Amino acid sequence: MKKRKLAGILLSLSLSAGMMAGCGAASTGGSGGKETIKVGANLELSGGVASYGQSIAEGLQLGLDELNKKGIDGKKIKLVKVDNKSEAAEATSGSLKLVSQDKVAAVIGAATSTNTIAQVQIAQGNKVPLITPTGTNPEITNKGGKVNDYVFRTCFIDPFQGTVAANFATDKLKTKKAAVFIDSASDYSKGLASAFKSSYKKNGGSIVAEEAYVAKDTDFRATLTRLKAAKPDFIFLPGYYEEVGLIIKQAREIGIEAPFMGGDGWDSPKLVEIAGPKALNNTYITNHYSSGDPDKKIQDFVSAFKKKYKGKSPDAFSALGYDTAYYLADAIKRSGDASPEKIAKALAKTKELSLVSGKLTLDKNHDPIKSASILEYKDGKQEFNTKINP
Repeated sequence: MKKRKLAGILLSLSLSAGMMAGCGAASTGGSGGKETIKVGANLELSGGVASYGQSIAEGLQLGLDELNKKGIDGKKIKLVKVDNKSEAAEATSGSLKLVSQDKVAAVIGAATSTNTIAQVQIAQGNKVPLITPTGTNPEITNKGGKVNDYVFRTCFIDPFQGTVAANFATDKLKTKKAAVFIDSASDYSKGLASAFKSSYKKNGGSIVAEEAYVAKDTDFRATLTRLKAAKPDFIFLPGYYEEVGLIIKQAREIGIEAPFMGGDGWDSPKLVEIAGPKALNNTYITNHYSSGDPDKKIQDFVSAFKKKYKGKSPDAFSALGYDTAYYLADAIKRSGDASPEKIAKALAKTKELSLVSGKLTLDKNHDPIKSASILEYKDGKQEFNTKINP
């Protein structure tokens, strides 16, 4: 969809949201009856990054199942899902439906930064909290130095993730010359790349090549040939699994042996299917947690997830979906009456909340202060490498 058309849709929907907020359509909602609290989930359940949304949904549902056994002050959470089809315009319209028609107390989602940013005006205009489990772009919570009062996240942000990758590349892998290959249409990809380049240069490394692609491209050989000619000893590839898998596969085919590294956007079983296990050797990602971490809280979660989903191993998106259920439930308990405005205030005051992905304390921008894990692919399997504290 062209940017102008999308901008028009966003403006129209945001104006509608603002009008309804003035009428109190969504700000007084949130309860599905005396015994339930309605919560929306606006996720990528189909489309280009459906693996992310589906993983979040599975983790979220597991968390809510556990929470609903005891309830929250006698009430249970009722989840209302919408599929944003991995598109920003659908994310906006889905959020508007959840807020104005379903009258949810909060909205969880989206998985990606772009699809989360598309909902921010709806959350702000209607005073209904929006929590993204995995949207890492800084502008989700803080735009131009102004904090979005009703927008929160469960994950760390791009600058931290990009900096961790740069430090790992220089300190652990001892690289000196890096190439950067980004998705030019992705806020997520550009955000990680910016932080990586800045930190890598500060560490004494040089950026010898920069290239870009567009989502849904399938042939990257010409661009990869240019990158190969620059002779980098490290390639930073912050993108999503569909393109990343093809890029790494084709890179190995043309003889690029340098290590690749990316962010949490790589984290999908589909990546191994697309790239092939052998091609992924000597690649790394920054991520929010590792299922191989021996921490008891993590292993209890992994066991519960595998029991519910027939032996399936939870990825980081599953873990953050699960954590978001507990993050929201904790705020609801502290809110007093589960109204959207009071839930938002409680979310902002969260401190030292113990979750699967680490202890969560929000800073002044509504961004969590937490650790990051470095994972390495070996023969198609993720292995825990190290944990980096903020």
